Amino acid sequence: MSMMRKLGIAVAVLIACVGCDQSTKHMARQLLQGRETISVMGDLLRLGYAENIGGFLGIGAALPEYLRTYVFVLLAGVLVAVLLAYAVVKRNTGLPQLVAATLIVGGGFGNIIDRMLNDGRVVDFLNVGIGSLRTGIFNVADMAIMLGAAVLLLSMTTARRRKNS
Repeated sequence: MSMMRKLGIAVAVLIACVGCDQSTKHMARQLLQGRETISVMGDLLRLGYAENIGGFLGIGAALPEYLRTYVFVLLAGVLVAVLLAYAVVKRNTGLPQLVAATLIVGGGFGNIIDRMLNDGRVVDFLNVGIGSLRTGIFNVADMAIMLGAAVLLLSMTTARRRKNS
């Protein structure tokens, strides 16, 4: 696959990912902020507004503000930019790896945009579970990151198996 084709695919995935993330966060602000949690599908899904100053599951929330900004905006921004560049420039990047890397990058950018526009906070609004077995509260960017990581791991595992066969 040519670098221009990979770049086009990456841009399309980024636009879709970041656009979906930012629009759902906007809707969460408009429809959920200041309201009670909404239970959907027999309480399998809960919609409720939260703002997170930390990373995944609030990790790093106790850090001083300047350090959170450094880690969650600057360092994360550099890491996702490097990942995107690597995925596009690397010669043998296949479509699954490219899409997976771009989902991770898109999720990262979505949360970075949130932090830059929302005083260092990320809007979260989704919670999934059954009874007391529930996930932490998350957003579409977090789902993109997790899906991208899962696809990347699966494609690496599959490639390793093929190589060893």
